[in-house]
Amino acid sequence: MLASSASKPFLSTASLRLLSLTRRRSLTCSANRIVTHPPDLVRWVRREGGSVHPNLTISDDSHLGLSVFSTGEISAGSELIDLPSHLPLRWNPPAGPTSDKDDSVLAQLAQQIPEELWAMRLGLRLLQERAKDDSFWWPYVTNLPETFTVPIFFSGEDIKNLQYAPLLHQVNLRCRFLFNFEKQVKTLLNDSSQKDHPFGGQDVNSASLGWAMSAVSSRAFRLHGKALPNGRHEEEPMLLPLIDMCNHSFTPNASIVQERDASSPNMSVKVVADEQIEQNTPVTLNYGCLSNDLFLLDYGFVVPSNPYDRVELRYDGTLLDAASMAAGVSSPNFSSPATWQQDILSKLNLLGDNALLKVTIGGSELIDGRLLAALRVLISSDKEFVQKHSLDTLMVLGNGDPPLGASVEAAALRTVIALCVISLEHFPTKIMQDESVLKADVSSATQLAVQFRMQKKLMLVDVTRKLSQRVKMLSKEKSTA
Repeated sequence: MLASSASKPFLSTASLRLLSLTRRRSLTCSANRIVTHPPDLVRWVRREGGSVHPNLTISDDSHLGLSVFSTGEISAGSELIDLPSHLPLRWNPPAGPTSDKDDSVLAQLAQQIPEELWAMRLGLRLLQERAKDDSFWWPYVTNLPETFTVPIFFSGEDIKNLQYAPLLHQVNLRCRFLFNFEKQVKTLLNDSSQKDHPFGGQDVNSASLGWAMSAVSSRAFRLHGKALPNGRHEEEPMLLPLIDMCNHSFTPNASIVQERDASSPNMSVKVVADEQIEQNTPVTLNYGCLSNDLFLLDYGFVVPSNPYDRVELRYDGTLLDAASMAAGVSSPNFSSPATWQQDILSKLNLLGDNALLKVTIGGSELIDGRLLAALRVLISSDKEFVQKHSLDTLMVLGNGDPPLGASVEAAALRTVIALCVISLEHFPTKIMQDESVLKADVSSATQLAVQFRMQKKLMLVDVTRKLSQRVKMLSKEKSTA
């Protein structure tokens, strides 16, 4: 195993301490690593049987932080990074030089973690490796950021600056989980002997747990894990040394490939160039077609003009009545749908005891399919004509003839436009005010919060513009018919 002469900091690092649910220390974006001079990660990957293209290096970019950059031209199809199966950090490593016996205490802690917070499970393994004096992954762990820019580390004021209830709810859920989980961890560790202590006797608190969960959520990839009896492979989150320094792009210049050696049950993980990469260009991967909620919550950044960003709304008849009346739609039936309309709403899962009332505006489809179908059905009064169309047809905002006619379509789109206006009015600041804040000398956390809320507003403005254009086209078609 590769030894390091650097001394390890304790997990209860003061700079990572979460103070309370409503009062947290603001952590700024920093390229600082856990130790001042961490081991050379590229050299470690090569030493352990991996490969790194000779024209790749780790570079500290003022905007991107530590990233994988090209030092020379790289042709399309070139293998950039190759990690053998024992280098990714997983919950259960494959058999090999880095595998350990299952830690019963760690397994008991993992059972307390809800599925949606899967990053905390692998985060426990990361904390365990950080605490070891002889961790195989020490060269990787020391290259991890000392701090993260996810909202659980924002100050109370910067959390308010997000101005978006669905994200505030998620941030508070994660903070509450961390504080409650800290109690569970301490209780279980107090009953463990020093020999069975998974963190080498070091103190584990909400700050270190938050650090570990953020490290995993912002860097792990879900890839093929162990083989299943049906020949397929279980999806498994993994931390990929060096690969996780590649930044995100919706138009990436590289992609991850998993390859299996015919003579071995293990898989290697590779990054391959999808196109020619010029000198001094960052290597980018697509983290997923995610909204800015998930990018900020899990990764700590916001994507400007994100084509997959959305605003969440609650399907509510009273709200839709108000929106349609503001849009000039006559005789709205949203609060009191007919029986046949109620049947369709139930099929859309928008009515009933177990209804899923969350709908969205934005993204590539502009309008949540269930919301669009509901609006079309409730605005129309022609039961027989509506029932001739499938739900799939009613849920699509296509470019052809609207399924229920131009008049119904225009009324539905005007109602959505009114919903956009109502949503914009719920933000306490305007876009111009947000722009002024971003021009001032503010913390990086404040910048992220303001960028997030401003992008939500710009997205709503863009949806309004696109739907208004459709309404104008429908009016022209109706006038020439």
